Amino acid sequence: MSSSPQHQPTALTVHQQSRQLEISFEDGATFRIPFELMRVYSPSAEVQGHGPGQEVLQTGKRQVEIVGIEPVGHYAVQPSFSDGHDSGIFTWDYLYFLGSQQQQLWQDYEKRLQEAGVERDAPMPEKSGASCGHHH
Repeated sequence: MSSSPQHQPTALTVHQQSRQLEISFEDGATFRIPFELMRVYSPSAEVQGHGPGQEVLQTGKRQVEIVGIEPVGHYAVQPSFSDGHDSGIFTWDYLYFLGSQQQQLWQDYEKRLQEAGVERDAPMPEKSGASCGHHH
């Protein structure tokens, strides 16, 4: 078994104007992934938490931009977002997943916002100290 990722990109373009990452794969698929979606679904611990149910719902990311993007080996990229978030490592497979499942992911996101009773454009609450969220 080879450890190379399933999906290999053939092209990757950051569109600042439309705030989308355009990525084409060797299987012919091309996706335009909004920065907001990438930011909201960032694979970093800051967003995903440290286990199931620990996810931090991201809001106010509609205007977020990618100010830099660094390759990570031959399997991923690490974007720097304009809100200072830069710890997410997006593998090709994960970007393929984000691109191909966009509609479902947006629906899930809207649902989570509704359940939390927050607006999509609400500012993120300020991080308070070192606590990882409040338990009721």
